[in-house]
Amino acid sequence: MFEEIITQSLETTYAAVASFLPQLIAAIIVFIIGWLIAILLGRVAYHIVKILGVNKALVGLGLGKIFEKGGLRLDAPKFFYELIKWFFIIVFLLAATNILGLVEVSQFLTEVLFYIPNVLVAAIILLAGALVAKLLAGFIRASVKAASLSSANLLASITRWVVMIFVILAALVQLKVAADIVRIVIVGLVAGSSLAFGLSFGLGGKKMAEGMLDDLKKKIEG
Repeated sequence: MFEEIITQSLETTYAAVASFLPQLIAAIIVFIIGWLIAILLGRVAYHIVKILGVNKALVGLGLGKIFEKGGLRLDAPKFFYELIKWFFIIVFLLAATNILGLVEVSQFLTEVLFYIPNVLVAAIILLAGALVAKLLAGFIRASVKAASLSSANLLASITRWVVMIFVILAALVQLKVAADIVRIVIVGLVAGSSLAFGLSFGLGGKKMAEGMLDDLKKKIEG
């Protein structure tokens, strides 16, 4: 009786292992192939971004200094390499877990996979925001200098940092990090930056208008 129980237990265990082993081997093969493909595609993305000169463009926008102040090094090709690589690694890992029938793990990986595009969009928001911040800072500097004020560089720097903070918060919303709190802060920043922009533009515009009127008056009198 005892021997029959042990024999049945061993047979059940052997049958379970025999049925699971092919799935495990298939899952491992899929994951290894996927890992190699992910590295290959990541390197392709790395070289494309490097050829396009994205890193030089970002340094020209002043992002290099911002990263250096945070103790980081700006490396756009490396960023896209890691992003593409891990995206496809997760894709093939998801396929492997589906083969193994790990439903909960598959659901988790699916959520991670759907989250990665948010990271890409957030990166694009940061890049576009850096460009807008630089353009606005230049515009504010020119407007304030037209008003013959000495605070042109200060206001330009403030404008640039306000815009960058706004952009960073927008990126955090895209990443779904404390979205409600970030939205409240964004509203406050929009109101404050709009007021500052209006004042600086008004000061510069007033001076320019006075100059135009003086020129017109001289021409009429002449």
